[in-house]
Amino acid sequence: MEHGTIFNIQKFSVNDGPGIRTVVFFKGCPLRCGWCANPESQRVQPQLLWNEKRCRRCGQCVQRANGAIRFVGDTMRIDHAAIADANAMAQACPGRALSVEGKDQTVEDVMAVVRQDMAFYEESGGGMTLSGGEILAQPAFALALLKAAKHEGIDTCVETTGFGKASDFQSLLAYTDHVFIDYKHVDLQAHKRGTGQTNEVIEANLRYALASKKPVVVRIPVIPGFNDSLDDARAIASRLKELGATQVQLLPFHQFGENKYASLTKDYAFAGIDALREEDLMPYQEILIQNGLDAFF
Repeated sequence: MEHGTIFNIQKFSVNDGPGIRTVVFFKGCPLRCGWCANPESQRVQPQLLWNEKRCRRCGQCVQRANGAIRFVGDTMRIDHAAIADANAMAQACPGRALSVEGKDQTVEDVMAVVRQDMAFYEESGGGMTLSGGEILAQPAFALALLKAAKHEGIDTCVETTGFGKASDFQSLLAYTDHVFIDYKHVDLQAHKRGTGQTNEVIEANLRYALASKKPVVVRIPVIPGFNDSLDDARAIASRLKELGATQVQLLPFHQFGENKYASLTKDYAFAGIDALREEDLMPYQEILIQNGLDAFF
């Protein structure tokens, strides 16, 4: 049976598609957005999290990790790619300061949780949503889950960056009822500076999704210093209209994921930057509306 790595299953969500939904969060993402609210989702493999308050600084992890863990002053640094067995490392920590994010699951493991709320889906028009991370980082697992849900009559939704092979994206779309896809920047090099990748693949997949006539919502995470200017809004509006988008959701920059970077012993590029509020983005929204887009928060 197909299996994959997930880092959370969230029940009773009302923000990830129509109705009440169960959201399955995949680990793994090819993008490296500096503002990412789920940095623990970027690596496909399970990885260690560090709880600074529980840490005794006993050094046992340093000795066991063969250079993959070190301390810089009182702050731990973890080379996640060099940790051979995250679970064994966490279990060996005497203060339980290390835990593991990410778990291998089969399709049946996930569907057993999804089925628990069938009554809520039927009453609200909800269902299962696949999110991430990026589902296209584990396309076979995502496809198997979508097929299993459709076989049982469960409504399906995907939340994606759109960065993945066209063939994988198209296969997933065939079993998807609703699509939420990010669009971050028009300029190729600006997109690469902000996310680590250019946007040609994303635009091609977005164009395909919009042409499929399935319900598609384009999400724009509005990020200070990256794509928050009114010139950015005009450029994005023009491109989205050209691609055939009609519905656009604005996602104001927030700091909900800031503490996760410390747990991963990673630096956070947006530390200290003020969150945006909906009222800050009213002029941005108005530009999208003036261009014929149904723009909302």
